[in-house]
Amino acid sequence: MLKSESYVFLRNARFHAFHGVLPQEMQVGGDFLLSLRVGYPIDKAMESDDVADTLNYATLFDLAKREMDIPSQLLEHVAGRIVKAITTAFPEVTSIDLELMKQNPPMGADCEGAGVMIKFKN
Repeated sequence: MLKSESYVFLRNARFHAFHGVLPQEMQVGGDFLLSLRVGYPIDKAMESDDVADTLNYATLFDLAKREMDIPSQLLEHVAGRIVKAITTAFPEVTSIDLELMKQNPPMGADCEGAGVMIKFKN
């Protein structure tokens, strides 16, 4: 029998949030993109067709939004909180790939964004 490796993901979820070191970033905020790929055993849901047997991606979004709504200076701090919220809510998680990007960062560079990419594995 084939063994599965399965993931639930969010790709480029958009947030307006108040993260940054500069005072203006904390006052007016900025736009952020979050992508998550979460390793999760979905075999049971493949058979049952029941959302209770999987990691609901709407819940995944809500967990991330809750953490994005808390202002922080560093994206690393926000990313760490998102990972902690996910693993607390879903202990069956086997891995998390997270990419959090600030669009148009105030650093005088012409770029789409800057941010952090983190891979966690159980």
